[in-house]
Amino acid sequence: MDAVTTRPALDMHADQQEFVDAVEAWAEKELRPVARKYDLADEYPHDIVEQMKELGLFGATIGEEYGGLGLSSWTYAQIVIKLSSIWMAPSGIVNSHLIMASAIERAGTAEQKAKYLPMMATGEFRGSIGLTEPNAGSDLQAIRTVAKLEGDHYVVNGNKTWITNSMHGHGTLLLVKTDPAAKPRHKGMSLLIAEKAPGFNVVGKLKKMGYRSIDTCELNFEDYRVPKANLLGGVEGKGFYQTAGGLELGRINVASRGAGIAEGALKHSLRYAQERSAFGKQICEHQAIQMKLADMVTQVEGAKRLIEQAARKFDAGERCDLEAAMAKLAGSEAGAFCAQEAMRIFGGYSYSVEYEIERFYRDAMLMCIGEGTNEILRTVIAKQLIERYRV
Repeated sequence: MDAVTTRPALDMHADQQEFVDAVEAWAEKELRPVARKYDLADEYPHDIVEQMKELGLFGATIGEEYGGLGLSSWTYAQIVIKLSSIWMAPSGIVNSHLIMASAIERAGTAEQKAKYLPMMATGEFRGSIGLTEPNAGSDLQAIRTVAKLEGDHYVVNGNKTWITNSMHGHGTLLLVKTDPAAKPRHKGMSLLIAEKAPGFNVVGKLKKMGYRSIDTCELNFEDYRVPKANLLGGVEGKGFYQTAGGLELGRINVASRGAGIAEGALKHSLRYAQERSAFGKQICEHQAIQMKLADMVTQVEGAKRLIEQAARKFDAGERCDLEAAMAKLAGSEAGAFCAQEAMRIFGGYSYSVEYEIERFYRDAMLMCIGEGTNEILRTVIAKQLIERYRV
């Protein structure tokens, strides 16, 4: 039976919570049975992507005027938590895409919005974020990719790495130096809407411990030409701030992925603890296991509340860099903590690929690194806290 035809029927104008519930039902039916197969084979889930297009997930947060669903970031966060509690990787395909779309919708020209957002809403054009370089991760101002204006095109040379959606996607929002000599450095940075064309080279898919099945690649740009009309917002030197705005949504998403991993690990642990017996009783009746379960659920629920706080401020158009950073820190650490505790609850069986918990463990640590390492985020949180409550 065709998987797409068995999806739950969705009314795109229904209540947003109903949409969350419908996506959860779809994920249980379509993702759970295939997650282990795709992950272990490290195979891109083309059929799942097609179903996600049909569901409208690639247009989740894009405005309805551009053909998207116009979901709030809190609704989107709940969807990501549901997906990640089953299989985290597919949420990454949507996340990078929607960060690019959000930046275009927020900072793009009218022409850029009209051209790209309708295609992105349907998934016809799937995007990525081209920020990270071999020498520049959390310190984005250290990038070396340069774009020189020649006539009505920018000529780009440089390298990017850890770019999700870059092999099977159609383009990237590319962070470049349009003025490498600018002081301070961020004033020389711009974003280009970069479609695949000669000179845009996907070097190869990176082999990863976790977050498999997803096309995370290295990119090389050799005299790659981008139309001047694709400079985001039409003004040079705005790229660093345009990126920072997108990172708030990205951090809410990564927080949600971490919280989803945590919730999934908790659910697996609760089930296993009631199925497994030791010393004459179910292991859930042993105090040591009960303490682990108590700590796990507390971290899950605490992370969700911080994610909701950040998402609601984002939806209200308020500054939420502090809240997004706290949510990302809490959500990702909850994922790592719960995945590790679940491994301990499962004992020796946690090392067997017959149990899905080992995938949660492999996927969890990425959330502590992506969208700003948690070490960097702790400094962001502290600085914002001091700024807000300066005496």
